[in-house]
Amino acid sequence: MRTFELPGSVGGTTADRILGRQLVRTWETDGIFQVAATAEQDRTTREALAASRRFFARSLPEKAKFVSDLTYSGYIASGEEVTAGEADYSEIFTVCPDVPLDDTRVADGWPCHGPVPWPDEGYRTAMETHLREAGAIGERLLALVALGLGLEIDRLTRLTREGWHHLRALRFPARSATTERGIGAHTDYGLLVIAAQDDVGGLFVRPPVPGEHRNRNWLPHESTAGMYQDDEPWHFVEPEPAVFTVFPGDILQFLTGGRLLSTPHKVRLATRERYTLAYFHEPSFVTTVRPLAGGDESIHYGTHFTNMFTRCYPERVTTQCIIRDGLLSRLDRLRARSLAAG
Repeated sequence: MRTFELPGSVGGTTADRILGRQLVRTWETDGIFQVAATAEQDRTTREALAASRRFFARSLPEKAKFVSDLTYSGYIASGEEVTAGEADYSEIFTVCPDVPLDDTRVADGWPCHGPVPWPDEGYRTAMETHLREAGAIGERLLALVALGLGLEIDRLTRLTREGWHHLRALRFPARSATTERGIGAHTDYGLLVIAAQDDVGGLFVRPPVPGEHRNRNWLPHESTAGMYQDDEPWHFVEPEPAVFTVFPGDILQFLTGGRLLSTPHKVRLATRERYTLAYFHEPSFVTTVRPLAGGDESIHYGTHFTNMFTRCYPERVTTQCIIRDGLLSRLDRLRARSLAAG
């Protein structure tokens, strides 16, 4: 797998454009690449993984307290997440934007908005620090990818101002005699995925296959969940120290008209437990995304995010409250406002 070193800043130099084209070509052929972590990024990642291990070592009744009816932040028990109708065997703590209760968006009933149910201050500090470091990587990558696609340097980062950036800290148990399934085959719903894993390994990705159909996961009648689950090729992502693995999500596939395909991936359980951090660099919740080539089709990110989470967690208290309180109508109004603003 190709590993790239990112410049400290991206200004549109010839070197930046060359690097941007290399990133794009690697995604087109492999679907994934690695970014070398700086010493500081490696340190903060290791601290976040250590905080994750400490949290998941708590008892299930204690972990189950950290759930919110307002936001999808918080604890997700093993088996609660569903891919293609089958339970996944991962424990997750999701960290979405931490929106205080006195914020007008919470008062107005915006779906998915609310405070993170932090288990303690140490966990909060470790995760927020990792979010900041990964977010800085995401902004530079999007600037480079824009240059690599022949676009203005800020064409993609315009979408991520006040972005709905979030992460999922995951624990996978050791495989058992009955299953080695960690997470079933799927693509990620957002713009850009920046992941860090420990030394255990279990991630597999599917590279672009010429002529192969890829569903448009953002449409209600299409899904990538379970696609090509048992069909080759799948490539094992060998764990390496001090790197991030980076691949496109559904929004990049939509933006580029399929030039950059959202990368299918799955997780198999290993002989011992495994910890990972998956960071999602996202558009603003209120942003309407349109294809770079133009056209009438669009994705309202907040609606897309909410639809993906309600689909994955149909029984979660957050989903039940969104449906019970009719909060999806708020999304319709936000989308109409975004479209009117152009």
